[in-house]
Amino acid sequence: MNQNKIVTINGQRYDAQTGLPITPHKATLLAKKASTSSSIHTSTQKSQTLIRRATKKPAAHAAPRPVKAAGRTMDIARSSKITRFAPRSTETSNKSEDRKSSPDIPAAPHPIVGRAMASLAPVSAPVQKVAQDIKNEAIAAALAKPTTKHHKKNFFRKHPRGISIVGISIIIALIGGYITYINMPNLSVSIASAQAGIEAKYPDYHPDGYSLDGPVTFGDGQVTIKFKANTGNDSFTLKQAKSSWDSSAVLDNIVRKAAGEQYLTSQEHGITIYSYNGNAAWVNGGILYTINGTAPLSSDQIRRIAMSI
Repeated sequence: MNQNKIVTINGQRYDAQTGLPITPHKATLLAKKASTSSSIHTSTQKSQTLIRRATKKPAAHAAPRPVKAAGRTMDIARSSKITRFAPRSTETSNKSEDRKSSPDIPAAPHPIVGRAMASLAPVSAPVQKVAQDIKNEAIAAALAKPTTKHHKKNFFRKHPRGISIVGISIIIALIGGYITYINMPNLSVSIASAQAGIEAKYPDYHPDGYSLDGPVTFGDGQVTIKFKANTGNDSFTLKQAKSSWDSSAVLDNIVRKAAGEQYLTSQEHGITIYSYNGNAAWVNGGILYTINGTAPLSSDQIRRIAMSI
């Protein structure tokens, strides 16, 4: 061992690496070993390289484990004057103190045990609310709800199909009634003519301001239709009856007897019409037509009535 690896303190020699004191016998051995190693490494040596091809691989021998001398352990007290070594760390002692100071965590109970203990715990009685508190809570809940109006379904929403059918029926009835109202005179004349046994007709034209007055009357072989003014008392009657007369017989038997020679003659589509003082007479198809009344009808109005039958 080199001299720089030996430290002398108060006459005592210490190993610089291990810090152990060195005895005189061990110092002599170390000095001898150092001189021998230095003499070997200073002289020139012959190469000892082996020829691997000619030599065999030497068998490995386990090196004997060194036996520690008794009394040479690390329990020897160190000198306080040795400054080469760092002071002993206190982390280990601090950790052990921390472990001792921290309390142990108690064992947690099993979840099943916890639920069982909770079920066995006494149940506290519910707190009874005051009437005022209940009222306030009800008011707050009512105000919190959205104000949506719930419309009750009425009969029309519950039965839309039935309402549609009824509505359509009413419309059809109204249309039918209107058509019947319009054609009522024709229907009445048709019924009356069937009863009278003649082919009577309702005129498609009648003077403005006049309308059918009362029901259509009939008798033996004749049908009578009466018209009255919408304003006033003027009226006229259209009579249709079976007859075998011709135009000359009508002129002699009706017109001249009533008006003498004060009459007007008009012909239209082969029909000769005699008009006098708002009255008229003509014959067509075996039916005698006569107009009598207080209405001041003109010859043109009488002609249009005759042509519309």
